[in-house]
Amino acid sequence: MPSTAHIPDFPECDHRLVQALHHHSDRELVQLFQHHGDAGRYFTAIFCRYSPMVYSLIRHSARSPVQAEYLFALTWRHILHELGGVDCPESIAGEGPGAFTLQNWLINITALCINQAVVPEVEAIHYSLDQATPPLWCYVEQALDHLPAVERLIAVMALTFRWSENRIAAYLQAEGESLSAADVRQKLGLAFQHLETALPADIRQIYLDGGSLQPDPLPDDLDSLLNVPDLDGPSLAGLDLVSAAHEPEGEWAN
Repeated sequence: MPSTAHIPDFPECDHRLVQALHHHSDRELVQLFQHHGDAGRYFTAIFCRYSPMVYSLIRHSARSPVQAEYLFALTWRHILHELGGVDCPESIAGEGPGAFTLQNWLINITALCINQAVVPEVEAIHYSLDQATPPLWCYVEQALDHLPAVERLIAVMALTFRWSENRIAAYLQAEGESLSAADVRQKLGLAFQHLETALPADIRQIYLDGGSLQPDPLPDDLDSLLNVPDLDGPSLAGLDLVSAAHEPEGEWAN
């Protein structure tokens, strides 16, 4: 008898801003999402409504829980990108055997991601549901695009790789940036201020609740023991910073 996938709990689903949307139909949520591009609660509400289904489909196809979580996040990012173009008119939604439903659309998108995403080996994955569920991950990734290059890079190093200020400074110095650990500390503070400001206001309410995205830096003696890959390869000027953090090369199969 096949085992049932354990569905993670998502605390954002209990937030009052999300709970207040429970009475809306799928079509209404999609339209609210499309008409309010500066808000994140509508996508989060759709995520909460359908995450058990999407996670169950992915978990049964993934080779490991870590890869399942990563593919789960990639799938919801793809859903976020495609949702703006979904056409779900009231006159045909849910009517007849071939009518559009959001559930069927999500099943098709999930199947597409399962079949086409190239998921890296477990050791190369730096994503965990415990650190950021897909809606927060997606909106943080979008917010990173608004940061200056160096701020964006050090934010990625701190958030994804948990590097200490000294290690970040050493990497930047090797790339020709004359920054001390104290400079990195100052820029980290600014980077996270700018990052949080770039997030939709309701996403800050749902996920931060007066807190901050900025993690506590690891002490250098612990930092040196972490078995994480160095950011070798392209120079700072040519580095795709979001890809370095989130999208291993060759993420999608041809």
